[in-house]
Amino acid sequence: MKIDGQCHCGFVTFEADIDPERVSICHCTDCQTLTGSPYRVTVICAGDAIRLTGKSPKIYGKPGDNGRIRFQHFCPECGSPLFTSGEDGGPEDWGIRWGSIRQRDQLQPRRQIWCRSAAPWINDLKALPGLPTE
Repeated sequence: MKIDGQCHCGFVTFEADIDPERVSICHCTDCQTLTGSPYRVTVICAGDAIRLTGKSPKIYGKPGDNGRIRFQHFCPECGSPLFTSGEDGGPEDWGIRWGSIRQRDQLQPRRQIWCRSAAPWINDLKALPGLPTE
């Protein structure tokens, strides 16, 4: 599937070829901290499947919960998270952050990882009242 996306301010833009079956929810504590939310949704792909069409993101590296260094790629202007990549540079070691993808409404998660770190209330969201405009 061909996708395109950008950061919040539009400084960093990209195109990519992805497999929509490779969408994951990650509950690790790094993803929780980096997003400020209980989990992150990512499309896993090969690094060479991503083509920058705008400016380059800034990159920050840190060892993850599993001990491997993960590089976080984000907009240097607005701070939007865009990609992740690993020190090992495996063929499918990149992830595109779901929220940065224009076609995200077509990308449903197919698996969850690091579930031991999941918020204990995560499966009870349907019980909460919802307001359509807020």
